Amino acid sequence: MATNIVFHQGSVDLAERAELLQQKGITLWFTGLSASGKSTIACALEQHLLHLHKFTYRLDGDNIRFGLNKDLGFDEKSRNENIRRIGEVSKLFADSCCIALTAFISPYRADRAVARELHEKAGLPFVEVFIDAPLHVVEQRDPKGLYKKARTGEIKDFTGISAPYEAPLSPEIHIKTDEADVKESVRIITDYLSSRGFI
Repeated sequence: MATNIVFHQGSVDLAERAELLQQKGITLWFTGLSASGKSTIACALEQHLLHLHKFTYRLDGDNIRFGLNKDLGFDEKSRNENIRRIGEVSKLFADSCCIALTAFISPYRADRAVARELHEKAGLPFVEVFIDAPLHVVEQRDPKGLYKKARTGEIKDFTGISAPYEAPLSPEIHIKTDEADVKESVRIITDYLSSRGFI
């Protein structure tokens, strides 16, 4: 733990930044099983929001592990730290008035609650988006062959097979991707953002 540090408050506050940029910051936290459609929907939403001339950025679970979190494994402790770091980073993006899109399995409710609390303490909106698909559906999709490897024991601690996934109890947005396609999913999220004045 660092001890001799003091938080440096900038000269631009959140309200001033939002007024100048004509946009409010928010984090949309996509959670769900591997192959549920989190990254696909987040990518499509990012593209759609950019076409609406909105400042947005996507943080993707796989991509983050190439840099910021390349020192972390997939055991429970590493997963906790992975989500803690992303909670902090997405909070910074939201504070910059960005529409931050995070696409992470984030299997534990407690970890997602920590990310939410970080935002709430900073006065920043946090929206949990549950990208929901039954296990048999994501196993059929299995674009990376990960479920097959998990079933044969090649991959340890794999969410949904050998490690738990704790589904959100009351997400702000709940999308069932075995029923809604990508276009419909983007529409649902866009309508939510519009109805609350974020776009």
